Amino acid sequence: MPDDRTASLPPGLKVELTRHRIRPGRRAEFDAWMRMLEERREECVATLEAERMAVECVFHFEDADGEWIFWLEIYGEGGRGPDTGVPIDRDHVAYSERAKIPGHESAELRLLLLPDPVREAIASWAVPEGAASAKRPDASGR
Repeated sequence: MPDDRTASLPPGLKVELTRHRIRPGRRAEFDAWMRMLEERREECVATLEAERMAVECVFHFEDADGEWIFWLEIYGEGGRGPDTGVPIDRDHVAYSERAKIPGHESAELRLLLLPDPVREAIASWAVPEGAASAKRPDASGR
């Protein structure tokens, strides 16, 4: 049973918000990475089912401490992470290694608000029968 802070999260569904530091001087590499993913969007979307990824959003943020990537993911347990045998995943991981410093910080989910039709659609797609018991590896090339 989820604790009070995550009672709004359907069983087997995960929501992650992570922050990754862009390597100093590598903003152009980050921009090239995002362009590559956008240009190959259909290939990216084709990997989402195996990852059980319902929503994946990437944000850029800059402050006095440097440049950051914020990654928002909504996915079901039991999906796989990047498969370097798949060309888009291999390229995604390679860009990740060049553009960002290894590791990340995770925010704590406190509340998930979704209208019932959206909640049902995400949960039924991302959490197929039996998948909720398996652990999903990292899917963002981290």
